[in-house]
Amino acid sequence: MMSPACTLSDLIRPAMGARHATLLRDFILVIAGSLIVAVCAKLQAPSWPVPVTLQPFAVLLVGAALGSRRGSLAILAYLAEGASGLPVFATAPFGGAAYLLGPTAGYLFGFVPAAFVVGLLAERQWDRRFVSTLAAMAIGQSIILACGFAWMAVGIGAKTAFATGVAPFIVGDCLKIALAAVALPGAWRILRMMSASTEQREE
Repeated sequence: MMSPACTLSDLIRPAMGARHATLLRDFILVIAGSLIVAVCAKLQAPSWPVPVTLQPFAVLLVGAALGSRRGSLAILAYLAEGASGLPVFATAPFGGAAYLLGPTAGYLFGFVPAAFVVGLLAERQWDRRFVSTLAAMAIGQSIILACGFAWMAVGIGAKTAFATGVAPFIVGDCLKIALAAVALPGAWRILRMMSASTEQREE
Protein backbone atom coordinates (compact mmCIF):
# COMPACT_ATOMS: atom_id res chain seq x y z
CA MET A 1 0.00 0.00 0.00
CA MET A 2 1.38 3.40 -1.02
CA SER A 3 1.49 6.10 1.65
CA PRO A 4 -0.51 9.21 0.64
CA ALA A 5 2.39 11.45 1.70
CA CYS A 6 5.17 9.66 -0.16
CA THR A 7 6.96 10.74 -3.31
CA LEU A 8 7.95 8.50 -6.20
CA SER A 9 11.40 7.88 -4.69
CA ASP A 10 9.86 6.75 -1.40
CA LEU A 11 8.64 3.64 -3.18
CA ILE A 12 12.28 2.49 -3.31
CA ARG A 13 12.41 0.86 0.11
CA PRO A 14 15.59 -0.63 1.59
CA ALA A 15 15.41 -4.24 2.72
CA MET A 16 14.10 -4.60 6.28
CA GLY A 17 13.97 -0.81 6.70
CA ALA A 18 17.36 -0.60 8.45
CA ARG A 19 18.40 2.96 9.25
CA HIS A 20 21.81 2.69 7.61
CA ALA A 21 20.20 1.22 4.50
CA THR A 22 17.74 4.13 4.39
CA LEU A 23 20.56 6.65 4.68
CA LEU A 24 22.46 4.88 1.89
CA ARG A 25 19.35 4.94 -0.29
CA ASP A 26 18.89 8.67 0.33
CA PHE A 27 22.56 9.35 -0.45
CA ILE A 28 22.34 7.42 -3.72
CA LEU A 29 19.12 9.23 -4.68
CA VAL A 30 20.68 12.64 -3.97
CA ILE A 31 23.78 11.89 -6.05
CA ALA A 32 21.67 10.38 -8.84
CA GLY A 33 19.48 13.49 -8.86
CA SER A 34 22.53 15.76 -9.12
CA LEU A 35 23.87 13.71 -12.04
CA ILE A 36 20.53 13.87 -13.88
CA VAL A 37 20.66 17.67 -13.65
CA ALA A 38 24.28 17.63 -14.85
CA VAL A 39 23.42 15.51 -17.90
CA CYS A 40 20.44 17.67 -18.78
CA ALA A 41 22.62 20.79 -18.52
CA LYS A 42 24.55 19.49 -21.54
CA LEU A 43 21.37 18.99 -23.61
CA GLN A 44 21.10 22.51 -24.94
CA ALA A 45 20.54 24.87 -27.81
CA PRO A 46 22.87 27.84 -28.30
CA SER A 47 21.67 31.04 -26.63
CA TRP A 48 23.36 33.97 -24.92
CA PRO A 49 23.79 34.89 -22.11
CA VAL A 50 21.59 32.04 -20.82
CA PRO A 51 21.64 28.74 -22.76
CA VAL A 52 18.41 26.90 -23.51
CA THR A 53 18.77 23.55 -21.74
CA LEU A 54 16.72 20.76 -20.18
CA GLN A 55 18.34 21.62 -16.85
CA PRO A 56 15.37 23.46 -15.24
CA PHE A 57 13.07 20.65 -16.37
CA ALA A 58 15.37 18.14 -14.67
CA VAL A 59 15.49 20.25 -11.50
CA LEU A 60 11.70 20.26 -11.22
CA LEU A 61 11.40 16.53 -11.91
CA VAL A 62 14.13 15.75 -9.38
CA GLY A 63 12.33 17.91 -6.80
CA ALA A 64 9.02 16.17 -7.45
CA ALA A 65 10.49 12.67 -7.46
CA LEU A 66 12.78 13.05 -4.44
CA GLY A 67 10.72 15.40 -2.29
CA SER A 68 11.66 18.70 -0.67
CA ARG A 69 14.60 17.55 1.45
CA ARG A 70 16.34 15.14 -0.92
CA GLY A 71 15.46 17.23 -3.96
CA SER A 72 17.04 20.41 -2.63
CA LEU A 73 20.04 18.42 -1.37
CA ALA A 74 20.49 16.98 -4.86
CA ILE A 75 20.67 20.51 -6.30
CA LEU A 76 23.08 21.63 -3.59
CA ALA A 77 25.22 18.59 -4.44
CA TYR A 78 25.09 19.59 -8.12
CA LEU A 79 26.24 23.14 -7.30
CA ALA A 80 29.02 21.77 -5.10
CA GLU A 81 30.15 19.48 -7.92
CA GLY A 82 30.33 22.43 -10.28
CA ALA A 83 32.05 24.68 -7.75
CA SER A 84 34.70 22.02 -7.21
CA GLY A 85 35.58 22.09 -10.89
CA LEU A 86 33.64 19.14 -12.27
CA PRO A 87 32.23 19.74 -15.81
CA VAL A 88 28.55 19.78 -14.81
CA PHE A 89 27.49 23.33 -15.72
CA ALA A 90 25.92 24.21 -19.04
CA THR A 91 28.13 26.79 -20.73
CA ALA A 92 31.67 25.91 -19.72
CA PRO A 93 33.74 22.75 -20.15
CA PHE A 94 34.69 22.93 -16.49
CA GLY A 95 33.11 24.50 -13.44
CA GLY A 96 34.66 26.37 -10.58
CA ALA A 97 33.42 28.65 -7.83
CA ALA A 98 33.80 31.70 -10.10
CA TYR A 99 31.11 30.28 -12.37
CA LEU A 100 28.62 30.80 -9.56
CA LEU A 101 29.14 34.55 -9.93
CA GLY A 102 28.48 34.61 -13.68
CA PRO A 103 25.35 35.76 -15.56
CA THR A 104 23.53 32.46 -14.95
CA ALA A 105 24.22 32.36 -11.18
CA GLY A 106 20.70 33.51 -10.31
CA TYR A 107 19.19 30.56 -12.15
CA LEU A 108 21.61 28.12 -10.55
CA PHE A 109 20.87 29.30 -7.03
CA GLY A 110 17.17 29.49 -7.88
CA PHE A 111 17.24 25.76 -8.59
CA VAL A 112 17.48 25.06 -4.85
CA PRO A 113 14.25 26.75 -3.66
CA ALA A 114 12.47 25.59 -6.82
CA ALA A 115 13.31 21.94 -6.13
CA PHE A 116 12.37 22.36 -2.47
CA VAL A 117 8.98 23.94 -3.23
CA VAL A 118 8.08 21.45 -5.98
CA GLY A 119 9.15 18.61 -3.69
CA LEU A 120 7.04 20.01 -0.87
CA LEU A 121 4.02 20.18 -3.17
CA ALA A 122 4.69 16.63 -4.40
CA GLU A 123 4.68 15.46 -0.78
CA ARG A 124 1.19 16.96 -0.61
CA GLN A 125 0.15 14.91 -3.69
CA TRP A 126 0.23 17.78 -6.18
CA ASP A 127 2.11 15.51 -8.61
CA ARG A 128 -0.71 12.98 -8.88
CA ARG A 129 -3.16 14.97 -11.01
CA PHE A 130 -2.63 16.91 -14.23
CA VAL A 131 -3.88 20.33 -13.09
CA SER A 132 -2.10 20.33 -9.73
CA THR A 133 1.14 19.05 -11.31
CA LEU A 134 0.86 21.80 -13.90
CA ALA A 135 0.51 24.35 -11.09
CA ALA A 136 3.42 22.90 -9.08
CA MET A 137 5.74 22.94 -12.09
CA ALA A 138 4.66 26.45 -13.03
CA ILE A 139 5.43 27.66 -9.50
CA GLY A 140 8.84 25.98 -9.55
CA GLN A 141 9.71 27.37 -12.99
CA SER A 142 8.58 30.85 -11.91
CA ILE A 143 10.98 30.68 -8.95
CA ILE A 144 13.87 29.80 -11.27
CA LEU A 145 13.05 32.58 -13.73
CA ALA A 146 12.51 35.14 -10.95
CA CYS A 147 15.88 34.36 -9.36
CA GLY A 148 17.65 34.45 -12.71
CA PHE A 149 15.95 37.68 -13.71
CA ALA A 150 16.73 39.38 -10.40
CA TRP A 151 20.42 38.47 -10.64
CA MET A 152 20.75 39.63 -14.24
CA ALA A 153 18.78 42.83 -13.64
CA VAL A 154 21.37 44.00 -11.12
CA GLY A 155 24.04 43.91 -13.80
CA ILE A 156 22.27 44.80 -17.05
CA GLY A 157 18.96 46.37 -16.02
CA ALA A 158 15.46 44.95 -15.74
CA LYS A 159 14.41 45.51 -19.37
CA THR A 160 17.44 43.79 -20.89
CA ALA A 161 17.34 41.03 -18.26
CA PHE A 162 13.74 40.24 -19.14
CA ALA A 163 14.42 40.33 -22.88
CA THR A 164 17.43 38.01 -22.68
CA GLY A 165 16.83 35.97 -19.54
CA VAL A 166 13.07 35.41 -19.38
CA ALA A 167 11.18 36.05 -22.63
CA PRO A 168 13.13 33.57 -24.81
CA PHE A 169 12.29 30.71 -22.46
CA ILE A 170 8.56 31.18 -21.85
CA VAL A 171 7.24 29.03 -24.70
CA GLY A 172 9.73 26.22 -24.13
CA ASP A 173 9.09 26.27 -20.40
CA CYS A 174 5.36 25.98 -20.97
CA LEU A 175 5.93 22.89 -23.11
CA LYS A 176 8.21 21.31 -20.49
CA ILE A 177 5.70 22.06 -17.73
CA ALA A 178 2.93 20.44 -19.77
CA LEU A 179 5.12 17.38 -20.40
CA ALA A 180 5.83 17.00 -16.68
CA ALA A 181 2.12 17.43 -15.92
CA VAL A 182 1.44 14.41 -18.10
CA ALA A 183 4.44 12.30 -17.06
CA LEU A 184 4.23 12.49 -13.27
CA PRO A 185 0.52 11.65 -12.83
CA GLY A 186 1.02 8.98 -15.48
CA ALA A 187 3.81 7.42 -13.42
CA TRP A 188 1.60 7.41 -10.32
CA ARG A 189 -1.26 5.87 -12.32
CA ILE A 190 0.96 3.04 -13.49
CA LEU A 191 2.26 2.44 -9.96
CA ARG A 192 -1.28 2.35 -8.54
CA MET A 193 -2.28 -0.22 -11.16
CA MET A 194 0.79 -2.33 -10.36
CA SER A 195 0.11 -2.06 -6.62
CA ALA A 196 -3.53 -3.06 -7.06
CA SER A 197 -2.52 -6.00 -9.24
CA THR A 198 0.01 -7.18 -6.63
CA GLU A 199 -2.56 -6.94 -3.82
CA GLN A 200 -5.07 -8.97 -5.85
CA ARG A 201 -2.53 -11.73 -6.42
CA GLU A 202 -1.74 -11.85 -2.69
CA GLU A 203 -5.40 -12.25 -1.69
